[in-house]
Amino acid sequence: MDFIYDHIKKDLEILFVGFNPSIRSGETGHHYANPNNRFWTILHQAGITPRKYAPTEDFKLLDLNFGLTNIVSRPTVGAADITREEYRTGREELKRKIELNKPKIVCFVGKGVYQEYSGQRKIAWGIQDNPVVPGTIDFVAPSSSGLVRMKLEEIVAIYSELDSLRK
Repeated sequence: MDFIYDHIKKDLEILFVGFNPSIRSGETGHHYANPNNRFWTILHQAGITPRKYAPTEDFKLLDLNFGLTNIVSRPTVGAADITREEYRTGREELKRKIELNKPKIVCFVGKGVYQEYSGQRKIAWGIQDNPVVPGTIDFVAPSSSGLVRMKLEEIVAIYSELDSLRK
């Protein structure tokens, strides 16, 4: 397959933005499909989803008013395989998607994703002071990759802040 559809619509409560699909996601056509990725576990443990969804149910997040996209659409083994040109193009496309669909919160799944999008280098977890697209909340959360060295509980605590922001 090697292509993953965005799950996006107007006026989402939260739009989750990753770096790009993994090879496994490219093979299956579903977001966060690598078994080592903790995205679905984190969303459930943080109280964002009522249960742990499977990657094959990624489209069902739209029913909860959440969406999924990436800054770069090409699947790779890792973010290091993404080219500067892909980031430049992806940054412009992502900004257009956000301006068009006007999500309340844009959650960047990893500091690196937000660095590539915003051009900022020093970034704290949580709400960012100056959103790239006015009228949205830019929220930076840890990557859900199994390679991240933070404890799961620490990651879940940061994602838990999203639940109170959307209410």
